[in-house]
Amino acid sequence: MGHDTRTCEHCVAARRAETAPDRPPAWVSEAVFYQILPDRFAMSDEVPKPGPLHPWDEPPTFHSYAGGDLVGIIEHLDHLERLGVNAIYLNPIFKSASPHRYHTHDYYAVDTMLGGAAALGDLLGRCHSRGVRVILDGVFNHASRGFLQFNDIAENGRSSPYWDWFHVHDWPLLPYDESRPPVYEAWWGMKALPKFNTENPLVREYLMAVAEHWTGVGIDGWRLDVPEEIKTEGFWEEFRARVRAVNPDAYIVGEVWSPGSPLCTDGRRLDGAMNYALGSAIISFTAGERIDPALRIGNPWYDLSPSDAAGYASRVEAILGSYPGHVNLANLNVLDSHDTARILSVAGGDKDTVLLAALLQLTHPGAPCIYYGTEVGLPGGLDPDSRRTFPWDEARWDHDLLDAYRDLVALRASTGALRSARYSTVYADGQVHVSLRGDGPEAVYVLVNAGTETVAVPLEAAGTLLWGEAVVQGGTIKLAPRRGAVLSSS
Repeated sequence: MGHDTRTCEHCVAARRAETAPDRPPAWVSEAVFYQILPDRFAMSDEVPKPGPLHPWDEPPTFHSYAGGDLVGIIEHLDHLERLGVNAIYLNPIFKSASPHRYHTHDYYAVDTMLGGAAALGDLLGRCHSRGVRVILDGVFNHASRGFLQFNDIAENGRSSPYWDWFHVHDWPLLPYDESRPPVYEAWWGMKALPKFNTENPLVREYLMAVAEHWTGVGIDGWRLDVPEEIKTEGFWEEFRARVRAVNPDAYIVGEVWSPGSPLCTDGRRLDGAMNYALGSAIISFTAGERIDPALRIGNPWYDLSPSDAAGYASRVEAILGSYPGHVNLANLNVLDSHDTARILSVAGGDKDTVLLAALLQLTHPGAPCIYYGTEVGLPGGLDPDSRRTFPWDEARWDHDLLDAYRDLVALRASTGALRSARYSTVYADGQVHVSLRGDGPEAVYVLVNAGTETVAVPLEAAGTLLWGEAVVQGGTIKLAPRRGAVLSSS
């Protein structure tokens, strides 16, 4: 067995000494993430299920279980290795009465339908042996109606020792009576999701201990669900300190939609944000008028308004300018996710949009995150349709798209400039955008023609074609319609 630097006491001590507490882990800027909703990715015959499941290839519903599990992920790690990703973001895996598992019943139990704690341990070991890190989804703002402490209140009212674990205003709770509003605070008023009272020190300690426990088991960090909704002073500072005390290399990223949030910029709480603002800027430029307005969501930070190259440049530069450079390198750069429609469907089925968007995503500062199935052309509308099962019949895959993803991930891994914080727009006219990544002789140009006509871009310093389609003619670069390229700068 090889030397495991994640558990070696000497290695952990060395990282603790080297890693500044206010900085993200260095590995994040080198990472390409792959987001997996466990119920929908892959199902193993080795994990028994309690009863009938929703047919794998049928459209999902809000409450349907497809039966995916953690052993299924293990059985398909070769796919991820061939794609080139080196980090996995898992949607929630703890015991729950929902297929997406954001309704947590027990924070200390990996759902048996996913294979339980043994499957998680095996997954972590198999991933780490391949150099792949794994972060978990932490849902700490709210629990569920099935959470023991909340259920105790429902049974015992003010006699419950857990009365102050939530914001309860009246009793009986009537948590399943949807004809009237909740008598307790709940996420977005949803009775299924009672909000924790994080002002209660017992609640706070419970959640901190959960984070410490799973970090100690061997995960590589946390993606935090709606962290801005926990207002308790010092909560995320304590969370960071206690998680990083267990693993000084742990990555802490939050579902923060607005750019420049103090949660991510003060160095005391999160390392970075899910960069939805960047993803929507990329789609707005690459898809343009192809965007299906019915698939927009009501969030101003995921603005799918068609834009030209100048508009794209303005949006991207504003996003980058809202963060310190080290945070830009730690942001999780997403195009689509379980909370949005899939990019292929947003673009009306236009594959060129996905290719151009992938080019911009995988050459941008930060950690790109590929939503499972996007790399093979999986479509999907708004939730629950965005949570379709992965099509393991390779005849259904878009192999050209998959090859492009593999090539772009490999290019990012081999090109230091694409993993740096150095970014500048050097040309933005009409539907053509050119950025310079890195500096000095190792810098590269990223070119995108999102328009429908061939263009000649003036670029004196461009050198070798590293990826894509372009013709270098003297001091100009000729780009075909709806095509992109990466060129060396000398």
